[in-house]
Amino acid sequence: MARRPLPRILSNGSAQLARSRELARTAADSATDVLHPLITITRGLRRLASAGRRKWADTPKDRRGPLLFLMASVFLAVALVPYGPLLAVIALMAAAAWQGRNRTGQTPEGPDESQIQRLQSLYEAMVPYFSTAEDPAPLYAHGGEWEKAFPEYEFDATGRITHLAIRYPAYFPDGEAEARARIEHLLSTKSGRGREYRFAWDEEGNQLTVTVLAPLPTDIAVQRFVTAPGETVLGFTDPTEVQRTLPLGHGAQARDVPPVVWRTGIRSTEPHLLAVGQPGSGTSTLLRCIALQALQFGDIVIVDGGGTGDYACLTGRDGVLAVECALAGALASLEWATTETERRLIAVNRARQAGHPPPEDTRRPLWLLLDRPTALGQVAAADGHKDPQSLLQVPLRHGRSAHVTVVVAEQFDGLDALSDPVRQHTRARVVLGTATAEQLEAVLGAPPHTTPVPQVPPGRGYARLGAGPVLRLQVPATPDPYDDATSDDHRQAVLDLLPPRTTPADAAPERVPAEPEPVSAEAVVAERSRART
Repeated sequence: MARRPLPRILSNGSAQLARSRELARTAADSATDVLHPLITITRGLRRLASAGRRKWADTPKDRRGPLLFLMASVFLAVALVPYGPLLAVIALMAAAAWQGRNRTGQTPEGPDESQIQRLQSLYEAMVPYFSTAEDPAPLYAHGGEWEKAFPEYEFDATGRITHLAIRYPAYFPDGEAEARARIEHLLSTKSGRGREYRFAWDEEGNQLTVTVLAPLPTDIAVQRFVTAPGETVLGFTDPTEVQRTLPLGHGAQARDVPPVVWRTGIRSTEPHLLAVGQPGSGTSTLLRCIALQALQFGDIVIVDGGGTGDYACLTGRDGVLAVECALAGALASLEWATTETERRLIAVNRARQAGHPPPEDTRRPLWLLLDRPTALGQVAAADGHKDPQSLLQVPLRHGRSAHVTVVVAEQFDGLDALSDPVRQHTRARVVLGTATAEQLEAVLGAPPHTTPVPQVPPGRGYARLGAGPVLRLQVPATPDPYDDATSDDHRQAVLDLLPPRTTPADAAPERVPAEPEPVSAEAVVAERSRART
């Protein structure tokens, strides 16, 4: 039986359908080209409307009334101005065209293959810590989806992680320090060594945020900081940690940096400071920085237990009462400081009983700066003399009322030799140089929220004032101006802050401008008992 031919519409229907689709595509492209301005303006109006709704939702309810009044005033002013509505429509169309422009291709969406591989490897490494066999729907599993665990991520130009938000299951013991330390160590190892990471744990939301911190500036030299009397700048920290900035002059440029300000005086809660570090970490630099700031409003006594001569530039300067390196001079200076503290206490007490303000000679701050006092303690024990630290008990305990501040700098190997009064009354703490997490927690009283790096520049460390947070710290460059290895800019910065020399360098400087009258301990006890009665 012969086959019947197919109808014409079926025989050449595929060609007609293809031609129709081509015509429809061409018509659509032509319509898109013709209507492209209208589409762009419509998209821009929609984005502007969404931004307006978000702004209205974020505005507090008590401010919505004034905002409506302002908008109504603007509309009324536009309506009354000649050609105002026309100009307003033109400006609105221009803004909508700018907002509705095609932004595709400017920034790639999503990570590339290398970044995906890095995130996947990091996800796989965290599976043993964030998963259990009893979990029916584990968030972390081998071969699982990392997109659910990492809702936010950012990379730098080299492809390393700079910001990462990590979700973890609710049964993870995030309240235990050991469990958190394991996760932080893993993340810092897998994300790249040699960088400092900040870990923010959100126990309520079961989320950990990892942020790579930028290095603190090391090119800031000591200078006359804009501070009030009783404020001392220990260094500079991250801008997100403090709510204050200081203007600095850096060459021909000026910038604002966030400082770590230590407040001393009668109303201070941390009147004394302890700085600990390794050799070459910058503890002597910190003491020189504090001394140059203290000389602006007070007098200082320096005891250099290491005998390195790092404070020779201060010898004989106005306001420097003594710079002692030998045991005999250190004992004499500290004995005078103890007597001076008692004299000030008695003078202040008598003035208060009489209803008068404190005398002027008790208001000028007195600073006792001791660098490695344990070295002198060993010499004193060998010679049969008293430990110089035993003379610090009165200035440490009553120094706040007498405007006497004690600053002690010591190395880690001599930390155990510090006396109990020094440990108890120095509640402002600074750790400089390379240190382990255990050493930082032992000195500061709390672990830092960042990971310490193995190599740091001089003057780099952490600071904690009392019960406050642990802050990253970079001490301003305050080198010894007599050191040949010092740069000319930093040497000149220190020399500009030194007060004039009142005593020749080759002469024996006077330890005190006027030797105070010695006061016995019985007189102090009697004076205090009279004040209580």
